[in-house]
Amino acid sequence: MTNIREIAKIAGVSIATVSRSLRHPDKVSEKTRQKVIEAMETYEYRPNMMAHNFRSTRSYKLLVLVPNLANPFFATLIRGLEDYAQKRGYSVLLGDTRDEVQNERIYLDLINSKQADGVIQLTPYSPEESLVPDHLPIVGAAGCEGTPYPSVRIDNTEAAKTVTDYLISQGHRRIGVISGLRDNRHTMDRLRGYRQSLEEAGIEFDKSLVIEGEFTMASGQMAANQVLMMDEKPTALFCMNDDMAIAAMQTLKSNGVRVPEDISVAGFDNIEYSKYTDPPLTTIDQPAMEIGRMAAKQLITLIEDGELPQNRFVLPYEFIVRESVRSLT
Repeated sequence: MTNIREIAKIAGVSIATVSRSLRHPDKVSEKTRQKVIEAMETYEYRPNMMAHNFRSTRSYKLLVLVPNLANPFFATLIRGLEDYAQKRGYSVLLGDTRDEVQNERIYLDLINSKQADGVIQLTPYSPEESLVPDHLPIVGAAGCEGTPYPSVRIDNTEAAKTVTDYLISQGHRRIGVISGLRDNRHTMDRLRGYRQSLEEAGIEFDKSLVIEGEFTMASGQMAANQVLMMDEKPTALFCMNDDMAIAAMQTLKSNGVRVPEDISVAGFDNIEYSKYTDPPLTTIDQPAMEIGRMAAKQLITLIEDGELPQNRFVLPYEFIVRESVRSLT
């Protein structure tokens, strides 16, 4: 079995440098770190943290709190953070909270019992419901504006405005929304962007066009059924995630409504399935893998160094135009 001494020999560095590359990659050159990583990957070496754990209070485990493990966006994000964490000698514990506070409380007990060293929170921060004590290392990933702890996210307000601006530029003025739960911080940020876009275009906000969903396919289907019952239907729908958009498109089409000829549909997240829908879905591309990697890096730095040189990262997003939106101009 390959050990750290052999990895050091293969990479042409000292054992101390291999250890430093795993624990404190910022303290070695990028060229040296890449040599160590390539040697580890070639020989499928995984650091054995057991001996170190006997001499340390650390568990070398990161707890990730996920509101919905079935959501493809979160699955991609988790791949990114696991990839980075494993290269640093950490493993990942997943806690599917199902957006329930009592479930979050159960998982946080793992921190209190020293079974994990820190938390990556994928649920948008809510000051009314936050259970994470101030002293625990925590990083928010794909969160919202106003998160008080270190975070990695996109600008949800600006991204939602980008979608709505595009729909308006294509001649749509009656634009419906399938949102998340109204008290969800993502919903609030994205609805703010939608309303800003309408206001700038001189379009009056109509609350009857906002249908509350739950960021699930089932809620997208139910919301689309409500659209079908409207006397004056919207010409376009902005769905606050791709799961709801995909379900809404299928529901509309199965009831004889053509997409995009009768109703255009846009989503948010750019999950892998979105480019395979019929028609392919126009959407916002969140850099899920990079958000996951950066969140893991921030948390491990916080655990090992006790502080961060930068607490807030707002990453760029990309607007992906596909065939699910029709121009009315």
